[in-house]
Amino acid sequence: MIKHYISAARLRTLPLSVSGIIVGSFIAASQGYFNWLICLLAILTTIGFQIISNFANDYGDGVKGTDNENRIGPERAIQSGAISPQQMLNAIKISVAITFIIAIALIYVSFGKDDFFNLFIFFILGIMSIVAAIKYTMGSKAYGYYGLGDIFVFLFFGLLSVCGSYFLYAKELSFSIFLPAVSVGLLSAGVLNLNNMRDRESDILANKNTLVVKIGAEFAKYYHYYLLVASFLFAFLYTIINYTSIFNFLFLLAYVPIAKHFVVVYSNKKAKLLDPELKKLALSTFLFALLFGLGLIL
Repeated sequence: MIKHYISAARLRTLPLSVSGIIVGSFIAASQGYFNWLICLLAILTTIGFQIISNFANDYGDGVKGTDNENRIGPERAIQSGAISPQQMLNAIKISVAITFIIAIALIYVSFGKDDFFNLFIFFILGIMSIVAAIKYTMGSKAYGYYGLGDIFVFLFFGLLSVCGSYFLYAKELSFSIFLPAVSVGLLSAGVLNLNNMRDRESDILANKNTLVVKIGAEFAKYYHYYLLVASFLFAFLYTIINYTSIFNFLFLLAYVPIAKHFVVVYSNKKAKLLDPELKKLALSTFLFALLFGLGLIL
């Protein structure tokens, strides 16, 4: 049974989820702000949010019947019958409880007990993150069924992840931090868009109106191109503004596999063939985060 929960947690999505934390942490370290305990707790909290989201996605699409024989991607836990809806619901509750405790520890370690304003703000952000993770596909008003998933991924995986993690260290925020945050957010939205491009036909049948379903397959490709190119431009702009050495451009290496991915999507004719690209783009985003960060401290 444990292996089914591990499978439902979708471990392959975890590197993408922590990419923003990595970028925010490296930027903080390059400016003299860093704390290993904050870094560890931030990563664990983000992984918790991602697992909650994956469990909730399995549950929401499972009970709605969206995950069926028409779906192209890997078979889900509820879809296969490996885990019952009630068991998955219990797993979500346990994951929420554990993640909430870790998030509280993170906030306390970062701000102590006297900085009430920041304690309150990040407590609310933590609650919002949990709600966003759950409401993507769960409930009658699941925002993933109304084409809003891209916006939430951009906000939480990009802006909040990078800027929020940086603020936990530095207790301040500058405008330029938003530039790499936008890059991570756009790449993360690209992963979701790719997933929705792959599942477009089955989503139409299941009345799951993702952005891809709304704009159509052709415009979804153009949208994908814009996400990839714009992510590069924002990272490049940050590097130009904050240039210190040639190593700052190390992140360009991550755009070699991203460029290859661009070509694959451009020439793609069958949605099923996009499935392997999900892992490639997710890992390329993780590589971008690492190289971007390393380039700041070398």
